[in-house]
Amino acid sequence: MRQGGGVHLLIVAKQPVPGRVKTRLIGAFGPEGAAALAHAALIDTFEAARSCTADRVVVAFDGDATDVVPRDFEVVAQQAGTLADRLAGAWASVDGPGLQIGMDTPQVTGPDLDAAFAALDAPGTDAVLGPAEDGGWWAIGMQEPVDVFVGIATSRGDTGRRQLDRLRNLGLVTRLLPTRRDVDHPADAVAVAGLAPWSRFAATLTGLFDQGYAYTADGVSEVDRSSSSPAALASASASASASAMTMAESSR
Repeated sequence: MRQGGGVHLLIVAKQPVPGRVKTRLIGAFGPEGAAALAHAALIDTFEAARSCTADRVVVAFDGDATDVVPRDFEVVAQQAGTLADRLAGAWASVDGPGLQIGMDTPQVTGPDLDAAFAALDAPGTDAVLGPAEDGGWWAIGMQEPVDVFVGIATSRGDTGRRQLDRLRNLGLVTRLLPTRRDVDHPADAVAVAGLAPWSRFAATLTGLFDQGYAYTADGVSEVDRSSSSPAALASASASASASAMTMAESSR
C-alpha cells in the first residue's frame, strides 16, 4: 500500500468458520476442508491487497477479525440484511474512488488490482465492473459511492448484466474489467488453483487432495473419507490460520 491520494480497496469477507463459508464446497471437502479453502483464499486476497497501490484497505467483515485480518487494514462490521444491504453498508464506510472485491478470487494479484484502479482512473470513467464467468461479478469500482445494489438478485446467471445495466441506467460511464472465474463449486476450485499455482489456495487444495480427494471430469470427488479424517482437514485449516496470524503479527 502507498500513502496519500485517497484511493481505497474495499474487501467484503467473512470469518472462515466451518459450516458457514463455501457451503457449496462442503459436499466435496466437508465443512473443515471448505473452511480451509475459504481461509486460504482470504489470505491470498489480503496479500494482493497489501501489494497493490491502494492508500487505504477497508475490510467489511462478518465475524471475529482477530488474528485473521491484518492489523494495518481497517475493519468495519458488516451490517445485517440481504447481500445488497451488506454491500451498500460496506460502501457507506468509505468515500472517494474505490474498488470492491470479495474473497472468491484468490488468483487476483496486486498488479491486477492496480490495473482495475487504472481503469477507474481513465478520463470520463465513473465506474468499473469485473464480470465473472458464471454471470455474476467479481469486482466493482466507483469514483463516488452510490447505492447501486438494491433490487439486484445475486447468484443468478444474469446478475452481472443486471448490475452493469443498473450502473449505466444511473448515468455512470462504466468500463468492464477482465472476466474472471470465482470459486463457488468444486470444479471452480480446481480451475482457479490451476490459474494460480503459486497461491495459498492452490497449496491448500493440493493438501486436501493428498488427504483422499481426486480429480474427476466434474471437478473433484471424495474417494476415501477414512483417509480424510477431521484431524487432517483441521490441519489444513490450521495451516491457513497460522499464515493469517503471521501476516497479522507482521503488521503490528
